[in-house]
Amino acid sequence: MGALRTPREQWVEEGLRALAAGGVDAVRIEALAKALGVTKGGFYGYFADRDALLTEMLDTWERESIDDVIDRVDRECGNPRDKVRLAGQLTFSSDRLLPIDLAIREWARRDHAVAARLRRVDNKRIQLARDAISTFCADPDEVEARALLAFCMAIGSHFLAADHPGRTRAPVIARAADIILDLPHDDPGG
Repeated sequence: MGALRTPREQWVEEGLRALAAGGVDAVRIEALAKALGVTKGGFYGYFADRDALLTEMLDTWERESIDDVIDRVDRECGNPRDKVRLAGQLTFSSDRLLPIDLAIREWARRDHAVAARLRRVDNKRIQLARDAISTFCADPDEVEARALLAFCMAIGSHFLAADHPGRTRAPVIARAADIILDLPHDDPGG
């Protein structure tokens, strides 16, 4: 019986881990093989080259970021506001997708094809926010502004180093989300 091969999905998964940890330059076949505890020869049984792996990594990220998130949101939430919140939590708060997403954003700054893919993913993501916000807001300009604010908050909060005197970041973000989603202020003390 021949040696067991490392499954294709493990190469992709290890590539995504390397991308999240060190950016696209960290995705090297030899380093991935070492991390998987195998020789790099098995890689070429699945992929023609590094670019083929990178493409499959992007395909996996896009599927998980859009299709898997939307499927879960549709299964678990009926309320449009809850859909926006859960989609944001799954995408921009998760230990898995967030670091990959941030690494892809950096990669997209140097690669036009990756930038085009990121634009397509972001357009689908912001459409989810538009769809939800339009259920309680009739003004298309306000819908677009709120969707943009939601998206900027979800992404930008990971880059912001500002303090919130007397508060922690989480409740400030939660309140900002309430404002964007036109929800009343819950905290009687604030």
